Amino acid sequence: MSWIDTLKFQEDGMIPVIAQDAKTGEILMFAFANRESLEHTAQSGNMTYYSRSRKKLWKKGEESGNVQKVKALYTDCDKDAILVKIEQVGDAACHTGKRSCFFNERSGDDWKDCGVQIFDPEKVYGKK
Repeated sequence: MSWIDTLKFQEDGMIPVIAQDAKTGEILMFAFANRESLEHTAQSGNMTYYSRSRKKLWKKGEESGNVQKVKALYTDCDKDAILVKIEQVGDAACHTGKRSCFFNERSGDDWKDCGVQIFDPEKVYGKK
């Protein structure tokens, strides 16, 4: 039995994943994985997710070069969510070019962008 077999995937075959910087503890992103993406992660040592919008494996950094090297994997007590401690290569975890996907801070009744911009997404991904 593989460690993947012990996980409790949702009905759609997904499991939530939180990516955390292994050195600083900063939460960088939230995504989903499926069995195949976790198998790829285990083989490559780099984080691979499943893109629900594109309906395919999403090798983090395949376009931007900002890969996530896996340092440790944890589950919650029910084994239905994963925390992955990573080394963020290239400094940007978010497709917006920001360091973290969690860059909107509540400010009264609105949101304030407090993110650190690492790269211009139009230069990396082109216009979408």
